[in-house]
Amino acid sequence: MSSDDAASGPPSASAATDGSVATRSGVDAATRTPTRTTVDYRRTLLGVLALSVLALGMRLIALGGRIFHWDEGRVGYWILRYHDSGYHVYRPIVHGPFLPVVNDWLFAIAPVSDFLARFPVALIGGLFPLCAWLFRERLSNVEVVALAGVLALNPLMVYYSRFMRNDVLVAAFSLFALGFIVRGFDTGKLRYAFPAAASLGLAFTTKENALVYVLCFLGAGALLADHRLLKASARGESARDVVFGQWPAAIRRRVRNHGTSASQGWVRVFGTLVGAFALFWAVFIFFYAPRPDLWQAFGDPTKLPSVLEAGSLGAVEKFLDTWAGGGHQDHAYLPYLHDLLETLVYGAPAVLGFTLVGVLVDRYGFRTGGTYRELVAFGTYWGLASLAGYPIATDIEAPWAAIHVVVPLAIPAAVGIAFIVESARDALSTDDAVSVGLAAIVVLASVGGVAVANAEYFNSASNEDRQVLQWAQPSNDLKPTMQKVEAVAQSHEGTDVLFFSRPDPNDSNREVFYVQNESEMQTPPPPGGTHWHDRLPLPWYLEKYDANVSSTSPDAPPAEALADAPPVVIVREFSRDEAEEQLDGYVAYEHDWRLRSEHVTVFIDKDALDRAGVEA
Repeated sequence: MSSDDAASGPPSASAATDGSVATRSGVDAATRTPTRTTVDYRRTLLGVLALSVLALGMRLIALGGRIFHWDEGRVGYWILRYHDSGYHVYRPIVHGPFLPVVNDWLFAIAPVSDFLARFPVALIGGLFPLCAWLFRERLSNVEVVALAGVLALNPLMVYYSRFMRNDVLVAAFSLFALGFIVRGFDTGKLRYAFPAAASLGLAFTTKENALVYVLCFLGAGALLADHRLLKASARGESARDVVFGQWPAAIRRRVRNHGTSASQGWVRVFGTLVGAFALFWAVFIFFYAPRPDLWQAFGDPTKLPSVLEAGSLGAVEKFLDTWAGGGHQDHAYLPYLHDLLETLVYGAPAVLGFTLVGVLVDRYGFRTGGTYRELVAFGTYWGLASLAGYPIATDIEAPWAAIHVVVPLAIPAAVGIAFIVESARDALSTDDAVSVGLAAIVVLASVGGVAVANAEYFNSASNEDRQVLQWAQPSNDLKPTMQKVEAVAQSHEGTDVLFFSRPDPNDSNREVFYVQNESEMQTPPPPGGTHWHDRLPLPWYLEKYDANVSSTSPDAPPAEALADAPPVVIVREFSRDEAEEQLDGYVAYEHDWRLRSEHVTVFIDKDALDRAGVEA
């Protein structure tokens, strides 16, 4: 690569700036950029599309089979409240407004269900592999397909694409944004700035760690710039000349290509940047603007300034007050790092192994004899920064944080996969049986391990899978019991469900299940205290069933509290015996409540089950 090429930004691709396709396949010996014929182009695209279809199928089949997790129940309940009341404001502790806004639209056109609530995440997770196509000028054909394969098949990516959380969403939108930026550099097309801005705007509407993605991008980019300066110094060039001479000159050349004159080129570039900036904020404000204020502002323009302020600066201030103050990160580092590493070992061992191969192969040019590729180094630096940073950034030990390490490492992992596949192909052509056998063992072991892991984690709610599952996951056998509760609630008048509240024997200040005024649950603001949260994920189901809910006073004697008990009574394991003494004629259904040996018992009146036509 010449000094002019090094100074011009990302290495130019083998495709011309007009988007024409290169006419030979392989890797260009001078630039190390992949080239492909039209046939290669189509086969690679078909491979990416096929993997995305497979990914969609894996994410949508039996999507509603697992009972809601604690966190899904929390967010889902407030989405239902928003859907009923039309009131929604950004609450940083629940993360971005993407899911509430999108699911509110879905709930307006189809019956509310676990499947439908998870559908947006499953859809975006299934389409995630398509972003590999945006990096086709930086990766070979096999590497592009391998990248799509990692994003489609990695067990962590699959499991948390079937989970109503924002982590897969923010990862997907952020990587699409990066891909569009890279594509813009590779083709010289300014139009890619707009999908990049829209994707980044959507990333910020899902979860606040979109900011961490941007910081990782900037940090990895700075390291690549440092690499270029070191290479220039090794050639005997002055770093000062590169930074203040060659790089500005390269920028001017690129800008000049966008117009018939330098001034016209600057106007087009500046206009594109302004438009992209406006698009980013339009997406951001649309989602973050409070409801119904946003809709009211269309009829009363005087309300528009306050709505715009709330959806922009107001949202940013809330984010900073909640997440940037450091209160949620006030925890020991090493236990969180251990938890993250454990999740990666159980949920992404193939990614870790192939990443190591890919980094060694690309950095030291085992295949082509050239220097490393910047995209692969970028993904490696980004992944290492995420591995080191997320134990600090997260507020709880949660396996879903591993998603943000798997996504960047998918790039060097794709290089490692391609190296094994291509080595096997070369060995096969030379009748090297030993090498073919070794490569086959690696590939089959990896594919088999991924298949077994996906089968194991599919809708799992088992403590045996706790390294990948977050601990606040109830047992799946609670779901048919809740279906009985639904049938009883629909055939009953008055209070349908009673939470039997008692102080936690391990914490006398914690009055499990107790809410003093149940009517507060129907108001837009969130309930106070932790006692309501002890019920999760059941509030999602009970609200969906339109059940009338109450709770007993934790100080009331059991005989008094349960004197006129409704048809459904829900208790924790430590208060089951004293409740059971008062509930003659009730059927008890006990279930795992968390992965940490906690249990919940649902008592349902046998006569109520008979009236509802449900078998006990």
